[in-house]
Amino acid sequence: MRGITITYTYDGDEAEWTAATGAFIDAIDNDPQAAGKFTYQVAVADDGVTRFHWGRWDGAETLAHVQSQPYFKDFAAKVREFAGGAPNATGHDIAAKTGGW
Repeated sequence: MRGITITYTYDGDEAEWTAATGAFIDAIDNDPQAAGKFTYQVAVADDGVTRFHWGRWDGAETLAHVQSQPYFKDFAAKVREFAGGAPNATGHDIAAKTGGW
């Protein structure tokens, strides 16, 4: 299983950030080719401005599908906007995890 961790700071309109992240997660959940194969989580650190995004997917085909969708392209642009440029992004292989997807 592959994954990515994205980090940046954002101190703008919280409602806009919440709406954008929620719309992206809803789009994944409603995409029959991605649901259950691509997961996404977002978090706000205790400092209130540091943002974390964690994506996980089952294989290259799923990632390619998600990246080709308009919802992905729109959200990637919003994340760059929220981050004030390119956010920090680190790809990784999942070495171990708790049960469940």
